[in-house]
Amino acid sequence: MIDIDALAQQFWKDGYIVVKNFFDSEVMDDLNQQIIEHFGMKPAFEHTDEFIEKSAVEVVPWFPQREGVTSFDVIGKNDQLNALTNTILDNEWYEQYAMVMFSKKGTKGQAWHQDCPPTDPKKFNMNRLIYTMDIDAELTGGQTMVMPGSHKQGLLPSPSEAFDESKAVTLTPKKGDLVLLHGHCYHKVTEVTGQYRVSTNFRVAPEGTPEDITDIGVYRNMLYQFSTSSVVEERT
Repeated sequence: MIDIDALAQQFWKDGYIVVKNFFDSEVMDDLNQQIIEHFGMKPAFEHTDEFIEKSAVEVVPWFPQREGVTSFDVIGKNDQLNALTNTILDNEWYEQYAMVMFSKKGTKGQAWHQDCPPTDPKKFNMNRLIYTMDIDAELTGGQTMVMPGSHKQGLLPSPSEAFDESKAVTLTPKKGDLVLLHGHCYHKVTEVTGQYRVSTNFRVAPEGTPEDITDIGVYRNMLYQFSTSSVVEERT
């Protein structure tokens, strides 16, 4: 059994938590197989060249539930996951969507970013990341780096502002692990060196948070609006 109260306290302190062996291995294997069958090994990027160049984000998304794929529902219905979510968000939250994120070999991963602007500490997304495969520094690359406590530090520093990456923590989750990550927390994904890298995000948000809270992503060099595929602010 996990200590839900202790994990909730850690989440609010650090902006993220890692829970080992949270999901059944066989369920992870089944979902991973479906993901590979959907993408193949060389899927095309869905973002503009400008966005990929400026953000260093080379991730291809898939929203399986929007296409009527029900096999991923087992994660959203997980009692222990929802009990942990309830404790962190005081029983006042809603599901946004499930998004599979696929990166192929040789891609950059994702640059430092926040999922949404930290203009209101009560309005944010919470990433509930599940791993259907091992993420390994030597075999796969694609590790997630997070800056502990940065969800309370405001806007991600611009290129001209001090930013000490030595304080970052590198996560190496294994198949079946759960990572919860606050959307205001600074985070990035390293280069993918293995054949592919996959994670699936069952995103939620506190009640009162706009459904399009993640429409504008914060990067060190820009604010980018996904709905219009445009840079809304250059940062220097």
